[in-house]
Amino acid sequence: MAPLHDKFDSGNITSGDNVSFWIDSTAIIAFDKPNRDIETEVLIIGGGIAGLSTAYKLVKAGKKVTLVEDGFIGSGETGRTTAHLTAALDDRYYFLEDTFGKEAAKLAAESHTAAIDEIEKNVKDLNIDCNFMRVNGYLFLHPSDKEKNLQKEFEATQNAGLNTGILDHIPAIIGGEGINCLAFYNQAQFHILHYLQGLAQAIVALGGQIFTEARADKITKNGAIVNGYTFSAKDIVVATNTPVNDTLTMHTKQFAYRTYVIAGKIPKGKLPYSLWWDTGDADSKWVSQPYHYVRLESFDDQYDLLISGGEDHKTGQADEEGISESERYARLEAWTKNYFPALEEITYKWSGQVMEPVDSLGFMGKNPGDDHIYIITGDSGNGMTHATIGALIISDSILGIKNKWEDLYNPSRITLKTAVDFAKEAGNTAAQYLDWIAASDLKNVADLNHGEGGILSSGLKKIAVYRDYDNSLRAFSAVCPHLGCIVNWNNDEKSFDCPCHGSRFSCDGVVTNGPAKTNLSQIHIK
Repeated sequence: MAPLHDKFDSGNITSGDNVSFWIDSTAIIAFDKPNRDIETEVLIIGGGIAGLSTAYKLVKAGKKVTLVEDGFIGSGETGRTTAHLTAALDDRYYFLEDTFGKEAAKLAAESHTAAIDEIEKNVKDLNIDCNFMRVNGYLFLHPSDKEKNLQKEFEATQNAGLNTGILDHIPAIIGGEGINCLAFYNQAQFHILHYLQGLAQAIVALGGQIFTEARADKITKNGAIVNGYTFSAKDIVVATNTPVNDTLTMHTKQFAYRTYVIAGKIPKGKLPYSLWWDTGDADSKWVSQPYHYVRLESFDDQYDLLISGGEDHKTGQADEEGISESERYARLEAWTKNYFPALEEITYKWSGQVMEPVDSLGFMGKNPGDDHIYIITGDSGNGMTHATIGALIISDSILGIKNKWEDLYNPSRITLKTAVDFAKEAGNTAAQYLDWIAASDLKNVADLNHGEGGILSSGLKKIAVYRDYDNSLRAFSAVCPHLGCIVNWNNDEKSFDCPCHGSRFSCDGVVTNGPAKTNLSQIHIK
């Protein structure tokens, strides 16, 4: 294993100033770069929880495994999680019952519960010091939601076999007395990057190979080209948050959202270690109704860290609600302090990308049309458990074992009961192409301040421009190389984000999130 670095100086987290608490508190987990052709049995692309969990399962079973990560371990979306480990899904179980049936909802509950157990087993087996602990979770009504829906969810969770109960108060929340909530017992939390470090060390100790700063291109059933070298494999697992092996199919089944997180100190012992969620804004314009999610993480002898998230919107579409990224942090802070007034100064702020399947369940298994390419995607706000379920399903499939959850999460599935929501999401995506003829947000590059970007029209061209802090100007085609949408400027992350399928590019035009595979084309302007 290569020496650990002190901070991120490359990799996926380069586009903005916001770095999550996990990354800020953990040294880089770096391995060697590729320097030769590789032949392996299983090639895993992506060094987050999905890729590492799959690699660990397979190498433990005796498979020859090679994992490649274009940044560093956990430097993608895994490093931006709030690390809730829960079977309480952000889409209600009564929705799953109605959409898939009671047996399928029961399988979903069983799989997420098993994922928590799997993580706990790995922590114990590998003696990983990652603050894993069992905690209770509490779901309470958003002001726009109805009391009857809490009762419906309780009944659905009972049907699904979960250990839940209705309480007449929301534990530890100011103003929570006399307000009902749904308790999910025996959930969990952990420090995600410490967990990944333990998995990575175990993979290498068992004979697996890991390469970082290793970008995979030209992914086929035979392998991929990684930093110019040929990596051949019998099976390929694409574990990159959103698949980069597929141009269209999977990107019509799920939609990218940005979510925001703040964290600040709170005196130790002031709150119990717990998970809290509201049920989401039923009046939201977004199909995926944004909700708030909160938990504690141990910080030092005097303080815990209260971590709170929410205020989601479609990626690249913050302006659709007229709420800037900075205002979303302010709204999140106000909401959090209303319920947790002991929260002190906000120490960390960051945002992350969530892939929302239109039917709420993740996609884990064989890529549609492929027998030897597998994908793990569609985290739907439950990335830690969804990714672990994906590792269990895919490792079984590669080992020739029938997994009882594989049909439920099959990436080829078509869910007719969610056709209305699909039409809304697809209509939203189609509407973004109107940006080709819409007026640009920037009239002249002279209007750009240091550290700001925007989209400029030049005849029929759309140009993405950024003025660096040294006053130099950078310019690129504003056309996303994935499917031709016009990107928008994200002032929070200092990135250009595609409002159609969620591709993201740094202020240097470098692709940091798929499904785009190439950078924005550089152009020269006077």
